[in-house]
Amino acid sequence: MFPRLFSIGHFTLHTYGLLVATGFLLGIYVAQKLAKQFGLNPDLVFNLAVYVAFAAVVGSKVFLVIQDWRFYWHNPAALVSTEFLQSAGIFYGGLVFGLLTLTLYVRHHKMRWLAVGDCLAPGAALGHAIGRLGCFSAGCCWGKPTNASWGVIFTSQYAHQTVGVPLGVRLYPTQLIESGAEFIIFGILMWIARRRGFSGELTSFYLVVYGIVRYLVDFLRVYEPQAMLFHGLMTDAQLTSLFMIALGIGIWMRQGRRRTVLSNVPA
Repeated sequence: MFPRLFSIGHFTLHTYGLLVATGFLLGIYVAQKLAKQFGLNPDLVFNLAVYVAFAAVVGSKVFLVIQDWRFYWHNPAALVSTEFLQSAGIFYGGLVFGLLTLTLYVRHHKMRWLAVGDCLAPGAALGHAIGRLGCFSAGCCWGKPTNASWGVIFTSQYAHQTVGVPLGVRLYPTQLIESGAEFIIFGILMWIARRRGFSGELTSFYLVVYGIVRYLVDFLRVYEPQAMLFHGLMTDAQLTSLFMIALGIGIWMRQGRRRTVLSNVPA
């Protein structure tokens, strides 16, 4: 792990920030490329992708504050600390804010919501995959202790001071697991994009598959008690994953049925 790439005076370039920014830019690039393929205005999709990216950053931080509100209530200065800025935040907070921004933008410009979602899904997967590599470099979002040979041991005192990752303990590499899964999801989505059978196919696939991945990975992650629900039965992210999966299945069934009906209509 390399939490800091270099420092010049008071300026420090963090690996996390660089990788997250790279993920955003590549995600936006992919979305704009797919816009032409799906018959959408590339400029409108580009602007939307930028808005969604910033909304995701804000949302992830807002949900982090909500989850740990007692800490930030008693330590308001932490909201402008390096630790807060470097923290990955809560991914699903970014997803909620991103979807809200997407919905408002699509309504304003009278665009097709699912078609736009299909443009953004592959870029979201790619950006998230790269962002999770940033999490690994920073040491945040770490896993539970393990005796598995493929566990990872963090050694950076700087990472321990900024995000609290345990040092000298073999942990599940949850960041790398999720990153690898997202790279695979991105590849599959790009393959589906060339063969898309109905509007919303990529959106529903991403919601279902990532929801499953996140639900399973969370069993290996360390969470604060306030992030656990139903007396420790599941995390708040796992509950959100179940809603994502249900939404994705609903879109797939509705749009897939519509495709079947239309294909049976005489020309």
